[in-house]
Amino acid sequence: MNKKSSYLYGSIFLCVILSMLFVQNNFYLYDDSIAEVVTVTLNEQKSSNDPTTNDRLFDQTLVGKLVNGEQKDELITLENTYSLSGAYDHEYEIGDEIFVSIQKNSGSELSGSIDGPKRDTFVLAATWLFIVTVLLVGKRSGWFSLVSLLINVLVLSLALTVYANSEDANLLLICSGLVVFFTITSLFLVSGNTEKTYAAILATLTGTFSALLIAYIVMQLTAEKGLRYEEMAFITRSPQKIFLASILVGSLGAVMDIAITITSSLYELYDKNNSIPLKNLKASGKEIGADIMGTMTNVLFFAYVSGSIPMILLYLKNGSTLGYTLAMNLSLELTRALVGSIGIVLTIPISIYTATYFIQKRRSPK
Repeated sequence: MNKKSSYLYGSIFLCVILSMLFVQNNFYLYDDSIAEVVTVTLNEQKSSNDPTTNDRLFDQTLVGKLVNGEQKDELITLENTYSLSGAYDHEYEIGDEIFVSIQKNSGSELSGSIDGPKRDTFVLAATWLFIVTVLLVGKRSGWFSLVSLLINVLVLSLALTVYANSEDANLLLICSGLVVFFTITSLFLVSGNTEKTYAAILATLTGTFSALLIAYIVMQLTAEKGLRYEEMAFITRSPQKIFLASILVGSLGAVMDIAITITSSLYELYDKNNSIPLKNLKASGKEIGADIMGTMTNVLFFAYVSGSIPMILLYLKNGSTLGYTLAMNLSLELTRALVGSIGIVLTIPISIYTATYFIQKRRSPK
């Protein structure tokens, strides 16, 4: 490791330590009262009222020390009930930091209710773990990937805010612009201003919008039968446009990955052997595409379906039939996965012929 790298990793390590110390002592920044649990007493255990489950309920009496506000350093008594399942409650232990609402008693003792745990320390730790891992593995490319991710998150948040506050905005049009922006920004930052990047951008945009067009045509021909928009019932906007926008953004990640993988591979082969025939390059591209097509399709399927597992279990536990449960919870998710898979399949030949076109153009005499 050279001196420059040592300074860089040393600076990152220092930032991790200082930021962790900061969030562990930033109580003064919060308007809500925060208490640190100093004693825990388990009062009672009882069975849940639902005979179909083996869940149990527990009652705790907590004593916390206030760490901010006008009553700082005073003790507060809190009651907490939690369950084994832990669906929406928590078991608290000594040292935990929690948000509380204070209700002063007639005497000198304070009592109140628990609003929830203070999680910023754990969120920051997970964030730093992600950042450090990306930098260690990706180095310079990892740094640009983080910058790209930050820019994309900020731009997407701004765009959704504008859409939510505007009655006349078209989400599909907004997301189309975002897809172009995300593609260009991400690939330029990660791969640089190279011919390979231009080829990957062209393949990504062509594959993504082709998949969207196919999805739109099929939806029009089938009158959207089988698509259940109940989860969008309270948005008060056109569910069709919102669904198409989600398809567009959701397909982008997988399509971009396919495009840059195949394009980079073909350019790497060409750089190693400038005399390689285009026929062999195309054959290699098809082999690479065949190898990654199945895995990326499975990635899309599991990514979309995993979020519906809790609702599927809830429907089944309440006596719904399997067919009705899957239709209600997976119609949109499976459609998103299917359209994304179509985008992946289309992007493979598009990436191959786009990359080989640029390579052939480079070979042609000027």
